[in-house]
Amino acid sequence: MSSMLSSALRNLPVSSAWAAGALARSLSCSSQFQASAQAKSKKTLGKSGVKNVVVVEGVRIPFLQSGTSYVDLMPHDLARAALQGLLTRTSVPRDVVDYIVYGTVIQEVKTSNVAREAALGAGFSDKTPAHTVTMACISSNQAMTTAVGMIAAGQCDVVVAGGVELMSDVPIRHSRKMRKTMLTLNRAKTLGQKLSLISKIRPDYFTPELPAVAEFSTSETMGHSADRLAAAFGVSRLEQDEYALRSHTLAKKAQDEGLLLDVVPFKVPGKDTVTKDNGIRPSSMEQMGKLKPAFVKPYGTVTAANSSFLTDGASAMLIMSEEKALAMGYKPKAYLRDFVYVSQDPKDQLLLGPTYATPKVLEKAGLTLNDIDVFEFHEAFAGQILANLKAMDSDWFAQNYMGRKSKVGAPPLDKFNTWGGSLSLGHPFGATGCRLVITAAHRLKKEGGQYGLVAACAAGGQGHAMIVELYPQ
Repeated sequence: MSSMLSSALRNLPVSSAWAAGALARSLSCSSQFQASAQAKSKKTLGKSGVKNVVVVEGVRIPFLQSGTSYVDLMPHDLARAALQGLLTRTSVPRDVVDYIVYGTVIQEVKTSNVAREAALGAGFSDKTPAHTVTMACISSNQAMTTAVGMIAAGQCDVVVAGGVELMSDVPIRHSRKMRKTMLTLNRAKTLGQKLSLISKIRPDYFTPELPAVAEFSTSETMGHSADRLAAAFGVSRLEQDEYALRSHTLAKKAQDEGLLLDVVPFKVPGKDTVTKDNGIRPSSMEQMGKLKPAFVKPYGTVTAANSSFLTDGASAMLIMSEEKALAMGYKPKAYLRDFVYVSQDPKDQLLLGPTYATPKVLEKAGLTLNDIDVFEFHEAFAGQILANLKAMDSDWFAQNYMGRKSKVGAPPLDKFNTWGGSLSLGHPFGATGCRLVITAAHRLKKEGGQYGLVAACAAGGQGHAMIVELYPQ
């Protein structure tokens, strides 16, 4: 596959001139583009007989590198803070909320239903049901679409959806031998039985089972898979570093200009108030070039600098039926329109979810790539993003792997993740989906567009895409 897909995308040459040009275009969206976006008169995607579902507001506490200010907290603490931030931002009465659903990936065993614990901590009624979903990096996407389904089916009018991840304190298990011994010891009735079991414990029993971001079905780490994917699509180390630098530079600019409107401050117990993401760190190509491969050694191209970092964070979104939102006096930000979930081979196509999901959601909505004004894709790795863009722009890949007649095309970079992405803002696994959607809504308003397309890959070879439509201003 590598040899047949190694030709570069028109939008993605390796030269430094490309990097400078693309960065300049993204850093300053031209007035010509804004004017053309504002001048477009497109159909709305509302469907007869189907309730319109809207986003009233979306917030997140600052996304922080793991091991920093949130290190002494638990996941429900972060989720509670996001919920309280949403309540403060919207002033929505707690008893109006019909249901709460949260996404998470690595579950804290003490609070397995983190949605319920966070809701109670945030002061929601104990009569308000809450449940937790998990779907790897698209867990909060699943939370949002669960909310959409509840509202569209007429079961609820007001749902809070969100996601949380705390990588600073992940569960580390005893070895299976030790677990088995301890459980058996707990059932032992006599001192003799207990001493007999204890005498069988060997030093290797104390070796812990450390968690890893790896596929259960293949035992391959996601970083190793990303490295193989980049190689298959001919994505160079230079391209990956250039894209990562672009992400951090754009995120820094968006942060400095106050565009990251979804961030709410969080007073960390016993510490200072956190007000902004702390992983945004524009570097230089020279400094990034000094880093060694992180996964495939010594010749791999994925490094710590062109990968998303382990992140703590939480998000929350107020989703309503349009009728209910207007009745309560809210001005929605966006409609949540068509969405799709996809899955494919977790070994060779683990991170290609956006490539498979994008044409499906466009067809479902009756749109083309050219109709989309804003793209927000999850950036797990720079190599993963660039490989997806190349796959989307390849007729050969579309015909041989996707069973399609032709390619969908690659999104233009001047519409793509122009306020940074997961590489720079951070990626709390369970919380990123909500960030993508609310960022798309804010960008549509800022840039005068109508349609946004959100897409993300996930472990297990799965993926998600959704169309977001700006609410009429």
